[in-house]
Amino acid sequence: MSTLNVALDIMGGDFGPSETVPAAVQALSLLPQLNLILVGNETSVTPLLRQHGLLNHPRVRFVHASQVVGMGDKPIVALRTLKDSSMRVVLDLVKSGAADACVSAGNTGALMAMAKCVLKSLPGVDRPALIKALPTVAGKRTVMLDLGANVSCDADTLLQFAVMGSVVAELVEGIASPRVALLNVGEEEIKGNDLVRHSAELLRQCPAIHFTGFIEGDCLFTGQADVIVCDGFVGNVALKTAEGVVRMMGQLAGYPRKKRSFLGLIAGFMLKRRFSYLNPDQYNGASLLGLRGIVVKSHGRAERRALSTAILLAAQEAKHQLPLQIADRLESVFSDRDL
Repeated sequence: MSTLNVALDIMGGDFGPSETVPAAVQALSLLPQLNLILVGNETSVTPLLRQHGLLNHPRVRFVHASQVVGMGDKPIVALRTLKDSSMRVVLDLVKSGAADACVSAGNTGALMAMAKCVLKSLPGVDRPALIKALPTVAGKRTVMLDLGANVSCDADTLLQFAVMGSVVAELVEGIASPRVALLNVGEEEIKGNDLVRHSAELLRQCPAIHFTGFIEGDCLFTGQADVIVCDGFVGNVALKTAEGVVRMMGQLAGYPRKKRSFLGLIAGFMLKRRFSYLNPDQYNGASLLGLRGIVVKSHGRAERRALSTAILLAAQEAKHQLPLQIADRLESVFSDRDL
């Protein structure tokens, strides 16, 4: 693609336009091929757009939306009554082909409900899944799914997740023949519940998947696998636990700052530089895979740097035409499986 058109819900997230608008500026500066369609309430955001030089920007178009999905709105209510919300409009732009992808930091449940309704699932996909890249100790990345779109799954669905995750690892992360593992309570074949053991059988029988077995929760960041597969309940708990540990470590390292010694401050600075690749801003953005369009969910508390990462992720997925690639891979895998 010569240009990549991404629709951005500038009203979404905990901070709204005060962070999404600067994030748009940053993303535009980092990717010359990027065009942005900013969607929000024209009256309230025009001064901010003017302040950041986006009103007459050659690579920016603005689309007015009269409604906003609140973080506390129930998904079914948002789906039925907020059809002119900024969240719904960015999805409609993807459906119409005006945008190649969309990004929102808004209500996760509402975004998933609207995306499934507006964009529909790809052929061969029973349930879309949330996928996100995680850092590893080697400085590389592991992708993990599902992170909360489906609290319960069957083995066939986890097989679909493995196929979709492998495509993301190959195209977006540049990993040839990605290693796929199932998240489990142990590495031994006898461990786990019926779902995990049955899923492992299906993955072993699928020649398109480089299945390496089970992985435990303490190995999520070791780089032992390139794709980690689980149901949404387990994945969401694992991700939120990891985020909580990172937040706790950051607070312990920086608090109380006034009482830290000079050597302590130096040590903190060195650790920050040494492990800069672990900055969560670099990993913001979870993609809703399995739809007939690209949808990236930014963390609700994300600030401008992290939001720009999510925008660039959406553009990268659009560049690789990810839904088309996933559909082709699923068709190949399951047609071979049926023979």
